[in-house]
Amino acid sequence: MKQIQSAFFAASISLILVLFSSCSVTKKVAENNSAYLFVYFTGNAKTEEAIRFGLSKDGYNYYALNDNKPVIASETISTTGGVRDPHILRGADGVFYMTVTDLQTANGWENQAMVLLKSNDLVNWTAAKVDISKVFEDFKDVTRVWAPQTIYDAKAKKYMVYFSMLQPGGTDIVYYAYANKDFTALETAPKQLFFSPINRSCIDADIIEKDGKFHLFLKTEDTADKGIKLAISDKLTSGYVLQDGYVDQTNESVEGSGVFKLNNSDTYILMYDMYRKGKYQFTSSTDLKNFKVIDENVAMDFHPRHGTVLPITKTEADALIKAYGWVLNDGILKSQSEAVKQNNVIIDTENKKILLPVKNGTDLAHFDPQFKGNTGLSVSPSRAQDFSKQAVKYDFELEGLAKVSYDVEAAVRNNPSLTGYYADPEILYSNKDNRFHLYPTSDGFHEWSGDYFKSFSSTNLVDWVDDGVLLDLKKDVSWTDVKAWAPAAAEKKINGQYKYFFYYTGDAKIGVATSDHPQGPFTDIGKPLVAAKPNGITRGQIIDPDVFTDPVSGKSYLYYGNGFMVGVELNDDMISVKENTLTVLKPDNTFREGTEVFYRKGKYYFLWSEDDTRSENYRVRYATSNAPLGGFNIPKDNLILAKDPSQGIYGTGHNSVIQIPGTDEWYMVYHRFTIPKGITMGRAAGYNREVCIDRLYFDEQGNIIAVKPTLEGIQPVKK
Repeated sequence: MKQIQSAFFAASISLILVLFSSCSVTKKVAENNSAYLFVYFTGNAKTEEAIRFGLSKDGYNYYALNDNKPVIASETISTTGGVRDPHILRGADGVFYMTVTDLQTANGWENQAMVLLKSNDLVNWTAAKVDISKVFEDFKDVTRVWAPQTIYDAKAKKYMVYFSMLQPGGTDIVYYAYANKDFTALETAPKQLFFSPINRSCIDADIIEKDGKFHLFLKTEDTADKGIKLAISDKLTSGYVLQDGYVDQTNESVEGSGVFKLNNSDTYILMYDMYRKGKYQFTSSTDLKNFKVIDENVAMDFHPRHGTVLPITKTEADALIKAYGWVLNDGILKSQSEAVKQNNVIIDTENKKILLPVKNGTDLAHFDPQFKGNTGLSVSPSRAQDFSKQAVKYDFELEGLAKVSYDVEAAVRNNPSLTGYYADPEILYSNKDNRFHLYPTSDGFHEWSGDYFKSFSSTNLVDWVDDGVLLDLKKDVSWTDVKAWAPAAAEKKINGQYKYFFYYTGDAKIGVATSDHPQGPFTDIGKPLVAAKPNGITRGQIIDPDVFTDPVSGKSYLYYGNGFMVGVELNDDMISVKENTLTVLKPDNTFREGTEVFYRKGKYYFLWSEDDTRSENYRVRYATSNAPLGGFNIPKDNLILAKDPSQGIYGTGHNSVIQIPGTDEWYMVYHRFTIPKGITMGRAAGYNREVCIDRLYFDEQGNIIAVKPTLEGIQPVKK
């Protein structure tokens, strides 16, 4: 009996020592925490459903590691090839535990598995797949296993994994189960953790303990009741009472809440994914009940989806930087100089170089980029430098965690011609004010949703003045207020006075507005000029007007169409057409849209765009004619503008052409994908475009010589 008592006493002492040691280690680590690790994924594409890491020194400003690329290949750890909703925990034993949803949404939103990961150093991970439908008979028909997370249950002395599941005919319910010792499987069958008092779906649970109470944050998933709510219990595995109201501080759709405590502070951060807006919102609280938005204090150089933040030590942060690297990007570093074309700054992380494209007339011998980084990023030198002969070395330091040097070059780039996102450029020379006027589509709006037009003017085709909005569909047009696309413009002398006519696309119809001045404002005529397709045309769209005045006859013509090309003579009033002249023109099967017509030395030139504006292969072809309404001669080699991957130029198309008055000097005005990001933007590249100008030449026979798209653009012209 004494031996049994002695053995029991010894075992008890050993257990107490182990628990004391574990608690001491955890407390010591917490006291030494001085940084934060953000684990996240980035979207629904196959390449985006993967674990990524970000780092912060203060919990507010985050920087992507590994150049925002996955730190673990999803296909090596999952059954589906994709993982989402990563959650990370520092265990009571000092080991790191991570859980992720095993789901690739390209194959649909149903799944049956999760992945359990384990690491001693945050760099080297082991992974185990857990297919709920195969392991637990009662859940063999499960259709969703989402957002697993883990927490240490001090009473059970095990790691509890909790997650939501959906079974046929039911609602999403939050369950829990215990992982085995090796964190490679679930050793207990799932049990319901939270019971919705109104039996609504609940997902994305996150638990944090404060003052002996467990706070469960979760999303209610129902049309009439959708947001982040809080339930509180004295016990980890039962008894959660739903609190009144919502803790999220927005009316937008949200999901994926994550809570963490700031180092050496009483402040907690609740963050959540505003997934329909493509942004994260951060809020703060000291009681986990009352939260206020702190977005103005938060910055990230990446766009996370549902993730979590873990406080870590400087040693751990250093190891992560060593393993994955930290690089500069335009999410954390900006040039504040007005001379810099911000959208076109190129940060070459591989070769540690930065290119600053600057506007014409910039004094490169005394130029200050005025670099400004997110909080915690220091930059030197800080004054004007001489960029006229060579690149200048700059040092960038991240909050004492990492330091890197880059060679910074500043160079004049006259392409793009305009500051900002614009497309489908129309150009006109005004004899009234002796200036060039540029009329583009206002771009940068999701799915081409711009609703106004602006005009720009210049004396030399390089230095452009923003003349403001010339036509706002919502304010100035009665018959449409959406899809302001692809304008054209004409100048005509009527009764001794110059008049200006602005043709445009509005919701797949052609409109026209008039003005006494080339920069507007313009007055719409009150109805569409063209609202129906020609007889026999069943496909395509009524878009992309172009206007051409024949210098031989003095007659003016309107051209338009996507998928078909139509030409029709305008009446003398320029705001109505001669219906009996309407002609369906047939260039060849490469025609897509964007007709442009001009006349030179006895020939009528017809230019058009091939392919789709979202395609990197969007390009320009041409034909010639002896008349303004057809009879095409198509040269054998009629491709005259195309991408140049060697310069990073893609999506070159939808052009207009301008002749310098009194000369045979010609220029092509066109749009391209924004540089450098356009080629990486997928579909969005098609509505993030920029206007460029390059020289247009002809050979002795009058054939157009292929235009070389450039980064440098043209030099100022003289009239």
